[in-house]
Amino acid sequence: MRSVLFIIIGFIFVSQSTHANPVYPPFEPIYEVREERRHLLKMSDGTRLSTDLYFPITDQKKLPIILMRTPYNKLSAHTIRDARIFAAQGYIVATQDKRGKFESEGYFEVIGGEDIQDGYTTIDWLSKQEWSNGKIGTYGCSYLGEIQILQAPLKHPALQAMIPQAAGSAFGKAYGRYRFMSAFNGGAVELAAGLGWLYSAGNKLYLRPPAHLSDTDYLKHIDKFDIAPKLKGIDVQTQAWTLPWKDALENTDAPPTDFPEKLMIPLDSDFWETTGLLDGNETIDVPALHVNSWYDYGMAETMLTFNLFRENALSEKSRNGQYAIIAPGTHCQEEEATENTIVGKMPVGAARYPFWQYYLAWFDYWLKDKQDRLKDIPKIQYYIIGRNQWFEAENWPIEGTTFTKYYLNSSKGANSVYGDGSLTVEPSASDKKFDEFTYDPATPVPTIGGSVCCTSGDVPPGAYDQRPNATRQDVLVYSTPPLEEAVDVVGPIKAVFYVSSSAPDTDFTAKLIDVHPDGTAYNIQEGIFRVRYRNDFEKPEMMQAGEIYKIEIDMQASGAQFAKGHQISLHVTSSNFPRFDRNLNTGEENASETEIIVAQNKVHHSAEHPSHVLLPILPADKLKPVNVEKIKHHFTKVLTAKKGGS
Repeated sequence: MRSVLFIIIGFIFVSQSTHANPVYPPFEPIYEVREERRHLLKMSDGTRLSTDLYFPITDQKKLPIILMRTPYNKLSAHTIRDARIFAAQGYIVATQDKRGKFESEGYFEVIGGEDIQDGYTTIDWLSKQEWSNGKIGTYGCSYLGEIQILQAPLKHPALQAMIPQAAGSAFGKAYGRYRFMSAFNGGAVELAAGLGWLYSAGNKLYLRPPAHLSDTDYLKHIDKFDIAPKLKGIDVQTQAWTLPWKDALENTDAPPTDFPEKLMIPLDSDFWETTGLLDGNETIDVPALHVNSWYDYGMAETMLTFNLFRENALSEKSRNGQYAIIAPGTHCQEEEATENTIVGKMPVGAARYPFWQYYLAWFDYWLKDKQDRLKDIPKIQYYIIGRNQWFEAENWPIEGTTFTKYYLNSSKGANSVYGDGSLTVEPSASDKKFDEFTYDPATPVPTIGGSVCCTSGDVPPGAYDQRPNATRQDVLVYSTPPLEEAVDVVGPIKAVFYVSSSAPDTDFTAKLIDVHPDGTAYNIQEGIFRVRYRNDFEKPEMMQAGEIYKIEIDMQASGAQFAKGHQISLHVTSSNFPRFDRNLNTGEENASETEIIVAQNKVHHSAEHPSHVLLPILPADKLKPVNVEKIKHHFTKVLTAKKGGS
């Protein structure tokens, strides 16, 4: 295996949520870095996974190791950048192509299969090398974060710390959520993300070197070739309209992927038991820094993982070693915040934070026993949009939170912003007992922003003005009067509706909106529920026409202030397309259906059927501000002391 000195000339990361470079960029390097390309690590079944190693040039014989396992190419500029940042601070860094991806052998499968055991085998190999001090940390965002979470229950003794970022897709049945790689949400399919991600990152076809070629010859020539498929790209907005939607990639240049098969597996299938996705019964014994953003698709799952790791920890070290930080932005964009952060189209202020300093201090604490690194660092740090400020807490939900019901009301009808739908803290006393709208799957309500991901910009994430949807007759709009005092909504959000329909099955959606005095209506959080799963995700039941059913819509979690003079608003309808697949209302399997039934859907709001949204209200006197500059100063002080040695 040859060593090469690999020099990064530059790297620019394009953020979907900011318009400038980060305020707190990575620190100055302490060491030069050398790279060893393509160690082929043999897994338990003989499959070899390609792993690159980055070494700081130092006299120290044994060092801690940071591992990043990726399906996105370990030679991507982003991965190389991160590896070299840590290596230049005195860590050996290992980056590995996931099984079946790029330079690694084997068959690629989205989550599950041999993937988790591969991580264990890799950690075991790294911990036994002569240059290892026996302590391993893991790092990475999205898929790289999720396989860290799934690695934790195997409890390899060398795994001492993790930084899983945007890792919501690690959830399976835990806490009754049935998210399964975030492919499902309330029983509906995350169609836009499934199409976009599986097309671009889920392909299973890669060129492999011929058997007679030596590693030396491979390394000599491989940089002249592109071993990944060259894809033209797809328009997710267009392809999502395909019926049946299982054929949405049929007329594209997509190589073999897990679309649509993985998205068509029933929620009650035994397959999900084989994936290793969290079911809530796992035990863990590793500290973790859980990082995510309010506009990420798995925000609630991140904080539930934080709680699960605390509850199921086998030691005080791991129980007390669970930390979290929640930024205001979108998927994997935390470090890109500036003094003028924009999330979608909404300005959220100075969301900058010394993330990289925190990451380095985290690994120093757990892998190098530097006890000063996390001194006085809160367990949870979170950003409140609207207040545009960082706060701290010790538990989730946050101490002092009051879960408050805002009831749906109308006297004439809540159809569109021109109706008289209202949100009140008292149940409805109106003679009007329900609001009704026509849901036609041929004309669904379009997705405008939200916690979407991985659609190549076709369905942009974040906060956008929702007024175009608010004028539709198939959108019920409920709003408070302009607030006399500010209201801070921080924590998990849920809508409880009493519904009926003319169709055997349909969906209901809920979207929480912050309406500004000038009328701009920014989406805060949203959710969906497929009514067939109202009693049990594993036992779907069709609806009877006209019968009223209670459903609960998980609206994830948020941290936002509705300022004085603003209005809290809720949009209710039956589609959010193409983020979610359209329920065609037939009661059959939507993925294979082409028939459409138009449904007459009702949301009931009487004393007997008090539909409401449950908001986590955090009183102002329970807020504990974080002094970000003080934290930055602390990290700078303790990390600067590293220079000249580790």
